Amino acid sequence: MSYRDLASRQVLTWACTAVGARMPVAMAPLALVFLVRERPGGYSLGAILAAAYVLGEILGAPVLGMRLRHERARAHLAVGLGFGAVGFAGPGVLPGAHPAVLGGFAFLAGAAPAATTGGLRTLLTELVPERSAAQALSAESILTAGVWAASPAAVAGLALGVAPRVPLLLAAALMASSVACLSLLPAAWGADGGTGAARGGASPARVLAGAWPVYVTGAASLTLLGLSELVLPALLEQRGVAVGWSGPLLTGMAVGGGFGAFVHGLRAWPGRLRERSVVLMAGTSVCVTAAALIPHAAGIAVALTLGGMLQSGAMLTRNLSLREVLPPGALAAGYSVMYAAAGAGYAATGSLAGALLRVVAPSTAVLAGVGLTLALTGIGWWGEARHAARSARGADTAPALALAGARPAGAGPEGAAVRGGGDPEGRL
Repeated sequence: MSYRDLASRQVLTWACTAVGARMPVAMAPLALVFLVRERPGGYSLGAILAAAYVLGEILGAPVLGMRLRHERARAHLAVGLGFGAVGFAGPGVLPGAHPAVLGGFAFLAGAAPAATTGGLRTLLTELVPERSAAQALSAESILTAGVWAASPAAVAGLALGVAPRVPLLLAAALMASSVACLSLLPAAWGADGGTGAARGGASPARVLAGAWPVYVTGAASLTLLGLSELVLPALLEQRGVAVGWSGPLLTGMAVGGGFGAFVHGLRAWPGRLRERSVVLMAGTSVCVTAAALIPHAAGIAVALTLGGMLQSGAMLTRNLSLREVLPPGALAAGYSVMYAAAGAGYAATGSLAGALLRVVAPSTAVLAGVGLTLALTGIGWWGEARHAARSARGADTAPALALAGARPAGAGPEGAAVRGGGDPEGRL
């Protein structure tokens, strides 16, 4: 296995589109905080604006993802990215606007392009041979890790060195540029039949709901990431380490995630996807627990970097699991629901951490978050194992039902059809 199949002009164009679409997402929360931090109560207002942005993502991803159709996918994504660019440009052009207006722009910036992640991920796997799907998803994770590693420094540097509005204007320009890059990619992609394809006419919502265990474990993996980001400054303060180290430590975690994604795509790994996911999530939990207990900055850095490596592998197994349990026509919507579930997990972690930090030490808050993560991982694993067992029983029962319904030889044209192999498309 190698990344050789990804070396094409279309994949490079896709990468430029993805950077333009995702860099603003990574910049948004911190950029909104910097925009209003000099106002009275600025940090609280910034947190509210960031929450409005995340809420837009959580609500927009499943709603717009389910409406994404393969035959008009490029047009749908372009419209979402265009409105997203407007959402980012609004606060940058009107930084002194009423908080409600800024909140509306933040919500629009989060909601409008929320289906882009799922759509672009589906497109990437269409641009490469089926055998290279795992490498394509690994490359996507590497790109995402690079974006998330670079965005905090870019936001802080521009906001403090130029003007607080500049990061949001840059985000708007990047998202607008992604629309231009998108025009160079195929106008339609994906399998025929829509979200409910290959599920016997089941409704799109029912098809997507059937993959709930994958969403649960996907949310669990982002829960640990959010826990590390949100509690780290308080944890460093508890250990007597300068809070300013939180930025470099989180950058190291993002770089570790990119390296872990690269290694994951180099070979085929043993075991079922759900089993690999549990192992990787357990390893990430151990690393985050170690970061909470180690008293020195160097040890925390090593633990977070290793945790980032394992966490990226866990997320890759979740994306690959969706390819197994959903029909091709539902993948874009499934990826969007996964995106929303991960955002919900991140937001839940923030709420939990904020509540716990009022009554317990930061290290204890981290351990409580790890416990929540392990519980979600166990629930997701149980759900996937149960689904796999049901599928296996159905596969064993189907041939017996087919034999029971077959007619004896010479019983007429329908009997001849059964003797000749049945349905030419292989359906019962």
